[in-house]
Amino acid sequence: MAATNAGPKGTQLKELLRMALVGPQLAAFIPALTLGAYWYGGEGLLLVLALLLPALLALSSILSRHNAQADAHADPVTGLPGQSAITGIVQGEGHFACLVVELDDLSAIRAQYGQSVAETVMQRCADRLRTAMRDTDVVASLDNGCFGIMIEKKRRVDLEVMIQLSGRLQACLGDPIAVDGTRVLTTASIGFSLPARVEDPTPAGMLAAAEAALAEARKAGPSSIRAYAIGMRGPVLLESDDHDELAEALETGQIVPWFQPQISTDTGELTGFEALARWEHPEKGHVAPGNFLPQVTRAGLMDRLGEVMLFRSLTALCEWDKAGLNVPGVAVNFSAEELRNPKLFEKVRWELDRFDVDPKRLTVEVLENVVAQSDDDITTRNIASLAKLGCPIDLDDFGTGHASIANIRRFDVNRIKIDRSFVTHVDNDRDQQNMVAAILTMAERLNLETLAEGVESHGEHAMLAQLGCGHVQGYSIARPMPLDQTFAWIGEHQLKLTKTTILPRRAG
Repeated sequence: MAATNAGPKGTQLKELLRMALVGPQLAAFIPALTLGAYWYGGEGLLLVLALLLPALLALSSILSRHNAQADAHADPVTGLPGQSAITGIVQGEGHFACLVVELDDLSAIRAQYGQSVAETVMQRCADRLRTAMRDTDVVASLDNGCFGIMIEKKRRVDLEVMIQLSGRLQACLGDPIAVDGTRVLTTASIGFSLPARVEDPTPAGMLAAAEAALAEARKAGPSSIRAYAIGMRGPVLLESDDHDELAEALETGQIVPWFQPQISTDTGELTGFEALARWEHPEKGHVAPGNFLPQVTRAGLMDRLGEVMLFRSLTALCEWDKAGLNVPGVAVNFSAEELRNPKLFEKVRWELDRFDVDPKRLTVEVLENVVAQSDDDITTRNIASLAKLGCPIDLDDFGTGHASIANIRRFDVNRIKIDRSFVTHVDNDRDQQNMVAAILTMAERLNLETLAEGVESHGEHAMLAQLGCGHVQGYSIARPMPLDQTFAWIGEHQLKLTKTTILPRRAG
C-alpha cells in the first residue's frame, strides 16, 4: 500500500492531473482527437487512438471507484484515512515503527466550547501531524481524538529516537489553537511500538501494541509517553451495559476509591485527598474510569457507587487517624443523580455519625454544570443541608459550566476548583496567566478558597503559587493511589517538606 501524506495543494494538483488525463470528461474531446489524429497521422494514428481511448476511459472508471472507496473510509472531520491505512500496509514495505497519539482534553474541550470547536481542534491537530511527518509516513485517524502513525524505516530508529520524535509531536500539538477568537490549549499522550519489542510485528500487531502502550501512558497522566513492552495489555473494553458485572464489581470491592493528594501552596502541607473511583478487574485488569462510569450511569448504579465511595473514604479517614497521620479531610464527588436523591442528606449524616467523623472533614464535590443547570429543589436542598451540617462544598471543573455568582452564593460554595483547561501551560502562556489571575481575583472578592486541578508540571505549580492559588492537585504532586500506598506517601511528603523552600506569592 502506498503511503502518501502530501499537503492539500499537492493533493489537489495530483487530482487535477488525474482528471485531465483520464477523467470521464475526456469523452467530450473524442471527436476533436479523432479528427486531429487522422489529419496529422492518417489511418495509422487513428487506429492507435481507437485502441488507446477505451483503455483510458476504463482506467478512469477504475480510478474513480478507487477514490470513491478511499473517500468513504476517510474520517469526515480530519480528512485523514481510517485505521485500514495502517493495518492494510503490506508487511515488508519498509514501514518500521508505530505511534498512537491521543488528545488528552478533547471531551473537556467539547463540553466547554461545543462540538464545532472540538472538530476544528481535531482538524488543526491532524494538519500539524501531517506537516510534522514525512510524505512517506502514514498518518491515520483512529477513534475520536486519536491518531495512528506508521513511520518509514530508516537506518537508525531506536527507543531514544522514538522518544525524541514523540516529544516533538507533543510540542507541535501543544501550541495554542485559535478558533473564532478563542485560544484552545491541548496536550497529547503517546504510545509507540518498535518491531523488536512486539510479539506480532505485522502492521496490525504494531498498532495494537502502540495502543497498549498508550493505555499505560493514560495511567501515568496527561502528556505521558510510553513505549510498548512485552506483557502490556491494551485498553479494557467492557461488554455493552453489562449490569450484572458492574453490580458484582461494586459489591465485591473491585471498584474502590484511589486517593490523590491536595496540598497548600503556602506551606506545602497536605490539606486533603480527593477520592477517585478506580476498577481493578480480576481478569481484565485496570478499567479506565471513562469506560465504566458512563455504564454505571446507564445501569442506574450511581447511588450505589456513591455509597461505596463514601463508606470507603470515611474508612480511610479512620485508618489515617489510627496511624497518627494528619489528614485534614477527604473530598468525595457527588453526581447529579445522587444529589436528586431525597434521602441523600440523611444517608451522609448517618455515615458520619457511624464513623464518628467531623462533617468538616468530608468535602462534598459538585460539578459546576450541576450548579449552573440545576433548578431541582431536591438538589438545592441536599447541598444546602450538607453545607449547614458543616461539610465544605467544592465547585468542581470551575470555568466549564457557566455557574453564576448568584448560584455560587445560593449553594454556599466554600472552594472553587479551577479546571485543568485553564491550568495547562499557565507557567509560559500569558493569556492563561491572565485568565487564572482573573478567577483568583473573583474568588478573593467572594471570600472563596481556590484549588487548581490537573497541575502536571513543577512550572505550573510554581506559577499558580505566585499568582495566589491556595491549593494544587495533580500529577506533579502525586498520582491517585490505593489506600495502602497513601501511608508511605504521606511520610515521604512530610520528609520532603523539611528540605523544600516554599515559593512566596506574588503581591496582589
